[in-house]
Amino acid sequence: MSQQTTHRQQLRQPGGRGWWVLPALVPTVFVLGGGLSLAAAQSIGLLPFVGSPAASLSAYQDVVNSGALGPAVYLSLGIALVSTTIALLVGTTAGIAIHRRRRFHRAVGVSAAMTVPVPHLVGAAAMGLLLSDSGLLARLVGADPGTFPQFVGGPWWISVVLEFAWKESAFVAVVVVAALRTRAAHYDEAAAVLGATSGQRLRAVTLPLLAPALIATGTISFLYTLGSYEVPWLLGRAYPQPLSVLAYQLFTSSDLAVRPQALAVALITATI
Repeated sequence: MSQQTTHRQQLRQPGGRGWWVLPALVPTVFVLGGGLSLAAAQSIGLLPFVGSPAASLSAYQDVVNSGALGPAVYLSLGIALVSTTIALLVGTTAGIAIHRRRRFHRAVGVSAAMTVPVPHLVGAAAMGLLLSDSGLLARLVGADPGTFPQFVGGPWWISVVLEFAWKESAFVAVVVVAALRTRAAHYDEAAAVLGATSGQRLRAVTLPLLAPALIATGTISFLYTLGSYEVPWLLGRAYPQPLSVLAYQLFTSSDLAVRPQALAVALITATI
């Protein structure tokens, strides 16, 4: 305990290692803060695309009055929550199986490692070719035209959730394996010697040790999914739209007067 206290005190000192993060933190805050400040100024009319500057919240009011903001918020949060939950369950199970060298653990490990570097755009295109009504899966089962479930562009956004869950579960599995290789093996062996069953070791040793890693990976996956654009744009429906798709379509509209609304939606997404 005294060594941990001393180490924490050293990190708090001006010469501690906690200050080493500043060279990366300062430019990150500068770029992020500058971008958000510029977007905020444009959304309230201080840097208009057309016309003279005039501070106003009309862009936010127009977004709210359009009726598209509420469905977009609920849809974005729903996709992010469901896909992150599935990714955590699948990734944690795969990571534990790889660590404990269960059946097919090598194949699972190779699959996870190969999935991580695949871009989401490539994954979305592959998911569309696999799950569309004329895709590979429909041909394999011999589905007649119009009888295959609407996984792509359907009312439940199934293909979008599956793509995010597939990609992020590999990321979770890699992090879980790395976390388990630190101290979990020693604690797991000690619990087994004391008579703990496999299920008891999982509940009392493995999952508590994984909790910090799962919280971090779950947060990263949730935030990335919430702001991702290409997957819901390629595999989702035309309406309602997630926040990212709504903001992009407003920003790329030929009507420059709606650009402040696009930035208002982007800032709302960043705030969430």
